[in-house]
Amino acid sequence: MYAVIKTGGKQYRVAEGDVLTVEKLNAEAGSEVVFDEVLTVVNDADVKIGQPVVEGAKVTAKVVEQGKGEKILVFKYKAKSNYRKRQGHRQPFTKVERRIRPGLQFGFRTDPGSAHWFGALPKT
Repeated sequence: MYAVIKTGGKQYRVAEGDVLTVEKLNAEAGSEVVFDEVLTVVNDADVKIGQPVVEGAKVTAKVVEQGKGEKILVFKYKAKSNYRKRQGHRQPFTKVERRIRPGLQFGFRTDPGSAHWFGALPKT
């Protein structure tokens, strides 16, 4: 079971237990975030493809940490004019983990009660 979500202008394939590094989100470490732009939901042979998103589908994840990526050096140079400029950049990111809380079962449902919600439901 997995889903394809869109966040920060990029698409990510998410399955249970995955740890993803996404563009910076405004969320504290330890809090939960909900991704509601779900493009595709795949459950074995059952494939739901959104146009452009799957109606009502959501993916929940826990924020593991906020951080900055590796430093990238930008060096500008013009020949014969003694022009040199060096600048560094570190892209901020958010690391999220798609996991389930103990005592809950995992399933795909578009909304609680429907058959395609990608989230946690109480065991029945």
